[in-house]
Amino acid sequence: MLWRKAPACRRHTKRNRKKTKEIICLMNVQGTYQATARGFGFFTPEGAAGRESDLFVPPRCDGGAWTGDRVTARVSADPRDPQRQVAKITAVVERTNRTLVGAVERRGREVWLRPTSDRYPNAVKVVGRSAAKLKAGDKIAVAVTSYGSAKLPPTGTFKRIFGREGTRQAAVDALLYEHGIDREFPAPVTAAAQLVPQEVDPAACAGRLDLRDKTIITIDGASSKDFDDAVSLEKDGEGHWVLGVHIADVSHYVTEGSPLDLEAFHRATSVYFADQVIPMLPEALSNGICSLNPQVDRLALSCIMTMDAHGKVLGHKIVKTVLRSTERMTYDDCNLLLRDRDPALAERYAHILPMLRDMAALARALEKGRKARGALDLESQECYIVCDETGAPVDIRVRETGESEKLIESFMLAANECVAEHLKKAGLPAVYRVHEKPSEDKATNLKAMLAPLGLDLRQADNGSLQKVLEGVKGTPQAPAVHTMVLRSLMKARYDTENLGHFGLAAKYYCHFTSPIRRYPDLMVHRILTALLDGSLERRKGKLAAAADRAAKQSSDREVHAMTAERDIEKCYMAELMTAYLGETFQGSVTGVTKFGLFVGLANGVEGLLPVTALPDDRYEYDEVRMTLTGARTKFTYTFGMDLTVLCAAADPGSGQIDFTLPDVVPAPRPVKPVKPAKEGERTRKGRGGKGRKPGSKPGYRPPKPGKGRKKR
Repeated sequence: MLWRKAPACRRHTKRNRKKTKEIICLMNVQGTYQATARGFGFFTPEGAAGRESDLFVPPRCDGGAWTGDRVTARVSADPRDPQRQVAKITAVVERTNRTLVGAVERRGREVWLRPTSDRYPNAVKVVGRSAAKLKAGDKIAVAVTSYGSAKLPPTGTFKRIFGREGTRQAAVDALLYEHGIDREFPAPVTAAAQLVPQEVDPAACAGRLDLRDKTIITIDGASSKDFDDAVSLEKDGEGHWVLGVHIADVSHYVTEGSPLDLEAFHRATSVYFADQVIPMLPEALSNGICSLNPQVDRLALSCIMTMDAHGKVLGHKIVKTVLRSTERMTYDDCNLLLRDRDPALAERYAHILPMLRDMAALARALEKGRKARGALDLESQECYIVCDETGAPVDIRVRETGESEKLIESFMLAANECVAEHLKKAGLPAVYRVHEKPSEDKATNLKAMLAPLGLDLRQADNGSLQKVLEGVKGTPQAPAVHTMVLRSLMKARYDTENLGHFGLAAKYYCHFTSPIRRYPDLMVHRILTALLDGSLERRKGKLAAAADRAAKQSSDREVHAMTAERDIEKCYMAELMTAYLGETFQGSVTGVTKFGLFVGLANGVEGLLPVTALPDDRYEYDEVRMTLTGARTKFTYTFGMDLTVLCAAADPGSGQIDFTLPDVVPAPRPVKPVKPAKEGERTRKGRGGKGRKPGSKPGYRPPKPGKGRKKR
């Protein structure tokens, strides 16, 4: 509990007898504040396990904090609901918003920034000499110099311009900037990359297991340029499978503490969107010496596993190797070969086709074994954006998953589990990929959402969840149920403690197979190399500390990368949908909120169907069951419901797409006249009746132009 109880007291009078009440002694707790666009917010106490620990912060109780700030809050019982706790921000401990992004507004001679996100103040005054050169409608970033007060607005100085507000390119560059993702590498990093040799030094092969005479192949997408994993398969003298998963030895070239290492740690992950990639490592490494290109010598770290016919690991070894990839295969070609669809292709790859077929059989055995132990079979449709030569979006396609994609996934999962178990049982420092079981709150909400569909979930364990998924397989309900289950799961993250992976039903799991694009994999390689080189004992403490830093940094940067990728692709989708305004599409409800329905189309596009665009009624929102029900008609909109929608608007600058129902005229939103506030008078903002002072959260409201200026 975040608060303690004082002794109960009873107050008696002849006219008034009050029931016994518990007086709550308030406690100051540190944590993080998250604002919303509607005036209220949430407080996450430090050390909280998940979102279920968040506390509601009522309007006008933010204490001047901005979203993301570290704060001190006073926690108490909600006067309206004593069973619930609420928080009031009492002090800002640390400001996290050093910069803001938004559009320029000119008001007379003054320049203001209107932040893109409505979770920030309404406007920030731009000061400094550079402000005079800014034009209304420019999308810019400012460095915050003051967070404002009751009498003074927040201020900031011009830092960077991205282009014109409302354009996709400006929105993309701004999103990358907001999430701290740099397209270009610093000069020292670029210089260090240029010094890395592009051919393997023969001296570096000494002491390594030589696999250059083995048949080893890479299998990747047709457009891939960095190949950090390769596979091989053969049988030993006892008839057991010997599966080799060979990963580029990036740690050999990215040494600890070097400029390349520090930059890789800072980035932590590569970022992918539309037709672009922002790599964790410079191309001289990611596409060059660290890429397992065909017919050239490359250094690798290999996990070689001996398996029986069912995919059970009988033994393994992790060893430094030198190899020469036999073929660079694509998923499309492998799928054709495995389906016997292309005789010419089969003749071209006759030397690897038997191994490829054996690989497919072993992959199926591995997948069967994972399902048997309780791994969740979550089907998710992945779409990708097709761009023309100018980078503009022209199409959205569904990414097909064939047998070769599943093959590589199975082999990578097997290697990741094997390495994680090796690290744990050897008592080595490590960065694990952990995925905890659903919290009680998430499990309760999922049960409530599944109940209207006639699905009974007794407990949120692997077997029960998989039974639900199998029960709807092949039915119209399947996509909605899969999405419900997916959203009920905890978010995977990195940790130095082995907590297992719930989704995979794996007792041990880490990331080992992609050191070109993920820093945790590089950290795991560095630890394994220290073990193999015999330097682990003297470096164990240092490596343990480095692993802890890497787990925290990589978890944080992964969130930023995924958020940026998602928001950027929304901008691309919105630009594409501008060509389809007024057209109708078949979709399904992917989200239900108080203010409307999110509707997803078959191509992955998602838009908002606002409650004002629904048939005229007063709609009641059920947060647990995720429904909107008309008070008069009793018609209920539910998660997963099929709907025909019309594309009414699309904004590439924000990524927002608005839908309407084809036969419904959207109801006009009621607008109440607002009287201009006098100096010192409180103005209304957000929800609640008391309003707020100028300058208070969520933002200072700039005064109207003074005497002699043109009125707006």
